[in-house]
Amino acid sequence: MSTPYFDNASSAWTELGDGIRRKIVGHTPELMSVLVHFDQGAIGSVHAHDAHDQIAFVVSGSFEADVAGIKKILRVGDAFTAPRLTPHGVVALEAGSTLLDQFSPPRQDYL
Repeated sequence: MSTPYFDNASSAWTELGDGIRRKIVGHTPELMSVLVHFDQGAIGSVHAHDAHDQIAFVVSGSFEADVAGIKKILRVGDAFTAPRLTPHGVVALEAGSTLLDQFSPPRQDYL
């Protein structure tokens, strides 16, 4: 078994391009947590997941979120829920904006 702890300082970012990077915080067979960091103006394009429910919690900065065509400004402590097949996306409004994404089941394409 791997360690049950996530050490942010020693965990490298995976660069995704266009001002977005991620770190896997942890995962089990049923759940995954991922930090996603955005430069100001970076866009997480609207998309939907066929097999994953997602909750995205704002850790830092702010975002314009679009979930199922409904737009809302999210700030630290806010979140959105996107059940599978629900279109969702974000635009980072500040430098250093970060989401903590939760996926169920885990995103195998991230591992």
